[in-house]
Amino acid sequence: MKNRKYEIAGHLFEVSGEKLIAAMSGIEGFKPFEATEGEPLFHFMEGASEDVPAMVKEQYTFDYEDVHGSFGSTKEGFRLSLKPEAEQPFELWCNLDARKVWLQGNWSMYLYRFALWVGYGLMTLPYDTVAIHSSCIVYKDKAYLFLGESGTGKSTHTRLWREHIEGATLLNDDSPIIRIKDGKAWAYGSPWSGKTPCYKNQSVPLKAVVRLSQAPYNKVERLIPLKAYASLMPSCSCMRWDRQSTDRLHATVEKVIMNTGCWHLECLPDADAAHVCCSAVKC
Repeated sequence: MKNRKYEIAGHLFEVSGEKLIAAMSGIEGFKPFEATEGEPLFHFMEGASEDVPAMVKEQYTFDYEDVHGSFGSTKEGFRLSLKPEAEQPFELWCNLDARKVWLQGNWSMYLYRFALWVGYGLMTLPYDTVAIHSSCIVYKDKAYLFLGESGTGKSTHTRLWREHIEGATLLNDDSPIIRIKDGKAWAYGSPWSGKTPCYKNQSVPLKAVVRLSQAPYNKVERLIPLKAYASLMPSCSCMRWDRQSTDRLHATVEKVIMNTGCWHLECLPDADAAHVCCSAVKC
């Protein structure tokens, strides 16, 4: 099976290895991002169990559903281990200087899909690129990013825009990619869109970032840079327990804030919330 190429947020990468290519081919979200030409920025490759490097330092552990995850540094980069209960683990490790990422182990889709997201983030963070946990709307050729804690109503609010703001469309409902390119902030679709299948290979200038919170009224306020920074950072995906990665993330977030309007919307889940927000942030 030949190697395959994908391009996400303008970053071209190559995939090799029969199991890995078959796995990625089985993920609907990756199909719109297939590419045929160009020099890859980095490589995803199928690894072998005997090649999994030891962790020099375990930096973070986490649990989601039945999976125990651990992340740490190796001599040449990082390693991510995902261990479902009573099953074999799935491993990702990378060599940062060589721009290579290896994956091997338990080829369950929910494991390698997450690992690919982590690997992509590690390889592209040095290029002013970050995935942001949010829902993203496109309106009049501009992108609007809606942030908030789980259950706040990000997807509900973007649905209200689509229902009540003529011309509003969804770009991504979980993990759009934000990239600073030529000094400007751009929003990109990605293969990771949560429970809403929305996989658009599209790039749109980022106009505004809006953090949502529930309230018995609809009120929108523009944030000063310091508050904007505090609002955006919690939603950014990054291995923050690594100092170098965190420094790169800080630099990217600062550039996003400099190039966009940042707002706080206290709102109800109604049509008026969409209209109030749209009237404020599109100016």
